[in-house]
Amino acid sequence: MIRSFSRFACVCWLGSMLVGCDQAPPPVSKPNVTAVASSSEKGSPPTSNEATATTPSDSPKPKRKAFELSGGTASSSAESADTGEKFASVRAALKPLQILIGSWNGTSRNAALDQPGWAWDLKTDRKQPALRLKSDKGKYIRDGRLTFLPASQEFEFTATDGDSKQHVFRGNFSEPVQDVPGDDKKMQRTYKLQLTETVADADGEQWRMVINQQENNRYILEVDRKRGTGMFNRVDTINIQREGTSFALSDTDYGEKTCIVSQGLGTTAVSHKGKTYWVCCSGCKAAFEEEPDRWIAKFEEQLKMKK
Repeated sequence: MIRSFSRFACVCWLGSMLVGCDQAPPPVSKPNVTAVASSSEKGSPPTSNEATATTPSDSPKPKRKAFELSGGTASSSAESADTGEKFASVRAALKPLQILIGSWNGTSRNAALDQPGWAWDLKTDRKQPALRLKSDKGKYIRDGRLTFLPASQEFEFTATDGDSKQHVFRGNFSEPVQDVPGDDKKMQRTYKLQLTETVADADGEQWRMVINQQENNRYILEVDRKRGTGMFNRVDTINIQREGTSFALSDTDYGEKTCIVSQGLGTTAVSHKGKTYWVCCSGCKAAFEEEPDRWIAKFEEQLKMKK
């Protein structure tokens, strides 16, 4: 009986296999896209089942952020703000010195000529504005760039001398900027900016420059030098007058260096009968040498009137 049952089970199993081979497999259910489209075309809203029956390719893709050519990121904006703040602070520090802007004529203590010209320099380094000095005849400075360093709160002057050697000076005011009334009742700018070379050369030589602003149309460049561990000693003094003005326009008391002809700032020493006097320019020098006694008498008379 058991054998009969086993044979019957095998026959049934074999029969089911034969029948299954003749039939197609049941269809896999696909999204009813046609139904969604047809219902939409008819104007009727899709059912909840139809609404969810979408293929993965129909699902919305995440949008990519457009590339910004302006680079408007937080870091670049902060950097731009820092640059603008630095530019403003440097320019503000240099503003009291813009009295230097213009063309000048100068004569050194040893009668050497100098014709410096100052101008704003906003292109060499757009983040670091400066006052640019050029002088084709300058012995100590042919080309210079004066700026301000906010980090150390000091001025920096990079200069090239007549021998094409570069120097870097740094420093600050030894006498503050002041506007004082002149003899003509106009306000006159005065200050002393002392700049010392940052590094001595191979021979231990180090330089110092002092821009001594006397008034709006005149300043003095004091040139000092030291060697090794010694002290700074005066090498030269260059008296510089704004182009188009005269030393004689000022009645400031220059002491023993008062020009005996114009009463301006004397820059050249002249002698007569063993005594030394000062004149401010080549024209005054020629006048004095032609009539020394006359100019000495007039000068002494003016001194008595002042007393």
